[in-house]
Amino acid sequence: MQIRKSKLLTYYSKITAIGILLSGCNITKKVPEGDALYTGHKVKVENASVSNNEKKVITADLQALIRPRPNSRLLGIPFKLGLYNMAGKKNNFINKFLRKNGEPPVLLSSVKLERNLQVLTNTLENRGFFHAKTTADTVVKDKKASASYVANTGSQYKINEVSFPKDSSAISRAIQSISNKTIFKKGDAFNLDVVKGERLRIDAALKEEGFYFFSPDDLIIFVDSTIGNNLTNLYVSFKPDVQMARKQAYTINDIYIYSNYNLNTARRDTLKADSVLYKGYYVIDRNKTFKPLVFEQMMLFKPGDLYNRTDHNQSLNRLTNLGAFKFVKNRFDVVADSFKLNTYYFLTPLPRKSLSAEIGGLTKSNNATGSEVTVRWKNRNAFRGAEQLSINAYFGTEVQVSGSYSGFNTLRYGAELNLSLPRFVIPFFDLNTTGAYVPRTTIQFGYDILQRQKLYSLNSYRANLGYNWKESAQKEHQLNPISVTYVQPLNVTQRYIDSILLYPVLQRAIQPQFILGSTYNYNYNQLVGREKNASGIYFNGLLDVAGNVLGLASGADAKNGKVQSLFGSPFSQYVKAEFDMRLYRKVGLNSQWANRLIVGLGYPYGNSTILPFVKQYFVGGNNSLRGFRSRSVGPGKFVGGQVANRRGFYPDVTGDLKLEMNTEYRPKLFSILYGAVFLDAGNVWLVNDNIDPTTGANLYPGGKFSKNFLKELAVDAGVGLRIDIQILLLRLDLAVPLRKPWLPEGQRTVLNQIDFGSSEWRSNNLILNLGIGLPF
Repeated sequence: MQIRKSKLLTYYSKITAIGILLSGCNITKKVPEGDALYTGHKVKVENASVSNNEKKVITADLQALIRPRPNSRLLGIPFKLGLYNMAGKKNNFINKFLRKNGEPPVLLSSVKLERNLQVLTNTLENRGFFHAKTTADTVVKDKKASASYVANTGSQYKINEVSFPKDSSAISRAIQSISNKTIFKKGDAFNLDVVKGERLRIDAALKEEGFYFFSPDDLIIFVDSTIGNNLTNLYVSFKPDVQMARKQAYTINDIYIYSNYNLNTARRDTLKADSVLYKGYYVIDRNKTFKPLVFEQMMLFKPGDLYNRTDHNQSLNRLTNLGAFKFVKNRFDVVADSFKLNTYYFLTPLPRKSLSAEIGGLTKSNNATGSEVTVRWKNRNAFRGAEQLSINAYFGTEVQVSGSYSGFNTLRYGAELNLSLPRFVIPFFDLNTTGAYVPRTTIQFGYDILQRQKLYSLNSYRANLGYNWKESAQKEHQLNPISVTYVQPLNVTQRYIDSILLYPVLQRAIQPQFILGSTYNYNYNQLVGREKNASGIYFNGLLDVAGNVLGLASGADAKNGKVQSLFGSPFSQYVKAEFDMRLYRKVGLNSQWANRLIVGLGYPYGNSTILPFVKQYFVGGNNSLRGFRSRSVGPGKFVGGQVANRRGFYPDVTGDLKLEMNTEYRPKLFSILYGAVFLDAGNVWLVNDNIDPTTGANLYPGGKFSKNFLKELAVDAGVGLRIDIQILLLRLDLAVPLRKPWLPEGQRTVLNQIDFGSSEWRSNNLILNLGIGLPF
């Protein structure tokens, strides 16, 4: 401890010495004669009728408006000004560097008191202080100057009554109908920002009622402050020079859709000869690239509809989100001598077919290094209905490059077909959403082979029929009424069979699995569209059920030995729910505090006593408990995963229940480099004891969930670095375990065993994770 303390003192002494050196420089040495260094300003608000809290708010707002601002300071020291003053007259590299990274002195001569006073007075008047008075003065001493401002606000005027247009015109009636939703409230203080907000509110409401050409600038709000008692009456009216056409509601006349529009060719708007009329829409597409049915489903406007901004924007969004067009533009033209709009949509398709390849890499703490190559062929308009058909082929490998048990390399290869239809396809039902996002029906088929050399091979089949739709950019639903997974072992080596006799936990990885069920997923992400490191919440909920109909039909009862099979494999029967909740808080300008809680609940019944392996939960690894190797913790206080890991096998220990908690502080260090300090905790458990039918032995002793589950949490902590280059974020995390649940009770906390100087301890406990993207 003494060594660490002395190093810390040395570090701070150096920083202090630099600060003293810079602050000791004559910071006014480059201030011209007759001028002074501007050191800042103060604002004092005088008004006995305003509360102290409101005074603080007004003072802070006024202080932020005053210009210029003085030279920046760090810990009270003008470092950048000191750097600038250190620069000599010569134009060499050092002096250029000092000038570039320093700041020239802010001078008193640049302070315009009258301008600042006018800004302060106008701001106070805009907040209802109609009789505000402001004064200013400067103090100069030793070539340093500061400014002080005094604002005597006077009384603040409040809203008494609000009056809206009362004539019989259509636009006045429309404004009257929405007057009950005004943001003007009797008794509230007058505020110009609220006045602007009311104009925007009225304009937005009128746009929904057909007033296409109307603008917030067409409104004027008169303020009568002569009624006494510091009250105002507000009168909403139209500016006298507003054209009559801007006060009219418009309906949609004809709708023309150029579905194969080329930006490089001239647009032709005389088009009925080239168009196809389909359910009210004129579609211009000589090559018949798209079926007209597509646009009936995408468009929310119909001929004869009253124009409204929501349908306008959402129609554009739906066409954009269709994923078939590179550019989407539209135009409205007034039909002569009428209040009708012809509507034009110009759609430039993306290339119909594409071929791409992706190469990825990874490294793990078990000395495995790998890569994966994916080749993807995509057709964005497979059957002329904007259907997206993609076929992916992939090949991945992980190689054990060192360690006592190297050579347990992994190969994974396969193919996947995905068909996405931009609509709901449900027999006997014709459904269509009216939101900004296009609903999709997805069909998926996949097959892959997993080969773990010297151990075993698995082949798996999967098929899904699902529906995906969004309520908004933040809310998304995904329903898969049919989801099928079939996993079958191919080649199991004698070595692995012999290992199962010693470590029965390894048996689970090669068991046949047949899953026929349904899933529903709901996602809410408040951070969509927000700035990086913003505050917000994230929630993802999953419900997964399987084997219910088969179980009822067959009368399966695995607990009593009555296990039923389908296609030669026992089918799985279970109910599973998972909740992933995250809370993000912005800290300062560029840092963030992130928190995550995952709760997984799986209940096997009927034909199953345990969830199928591919549906079970696990903890440990790159995006989970980073102080433990992947899938090596649990279930409960079971130690088998650690034993298997030391033997060089992938531990793959899993459970039916899961609890995981993570918290991470992510400070920005500089430029593209971010740091991280984190704490992880969690474990998995089984619902039932897993008994070997041959020997009667419990395969996972200590793995069953009990009331003592909190005492069985694994805990780790660590630090990390992130390199964020916008298109890619590289992550490096270093973590150590703080609590090991498989140890005897009373010995599970291992803080006292941390020894960075021991190579053996580092080998067993220091876990390095390299990843792409944030862990959560």
